[in-house]
Amino acid sequence: MKGRLYGVGLGPGAADLMTLRAARLIESAHVIAYPTLAGGSSFARSIAAELIPSGAREIIMDVPMTVERAPAQAAYDKGAEEIAAALDAGEDVVCLCEGDPFFYGSFMYLYARLADRYEVEVVPGVTSITACAARAGRPLVARNERLTVLAGPLPEPELRARIEGAESVVIMKVGRHLPKIRAVIESLGLTDKASYVERATLPEEVVLPLSKAPEKAPYFSMILLTKGEDPWL
Repeated sequence: MKGRLYGVGLGPGAADLMTLRAARLIESAHVIAYPTLAGGSSFARSIAAELIPSGAREIIMDVPMTVERAPAQAAYDKGAEEIAAALDAGEDVVCLCEGDPFFYGSFMYLYARLADRYEVEVVPGVTSITACAARAGRPLVARNERLTVLAGPLPEPELRARIEGAESVVIMKVGRHLPKIRAVIESLGLTDKASYVERATLPEEVVLPLSKAPEKAPYFSMILLTKGEDPWL
């Protein structure tokens, strides 16, 4: 019998935002897999650390932080091989993923490599978008409004065009792109409609109007922009 692979969403960072299903799977796991970035510590593992059994075997996937796709793809290839070996030996594998596995989640790359050969269950998690909206006290959409999710690394002309044509906007992966994003929003006259959130739900969380945001932002930061007048009132 082959083992089953679980892609477990851990939520945005606070351990008590993990679902009960995710917690139960982690507590009973014999094999845990998770990514690290460029040889650093694993954010995903830090969220689940208190639940991981002391005797669990850990499969660590070191994913380089580069613009080129090939190094990261090679890391997921290697990780998938190690996970496959455990599954072939009849062991279930719990793969940790911050946020939700299928929303900008690293688990989707393993799913693409393994789902055609093994039984896979995806356990959804609280997304960073909903966590940031909650912490900022900013409802995102109401009635028939549309929500547009954009990535900070997009070129400035594309960011501008997409924000102009949107009703409610979430900009993720802000990081070093904050000056560019801030300039676009200012040029559209929408700064007073935007909130800045970094490290939502963690002790070092920051929630500010975009006008008061710092000059530098970490990777785990987000901008929420709602153009309309509070339609939920």
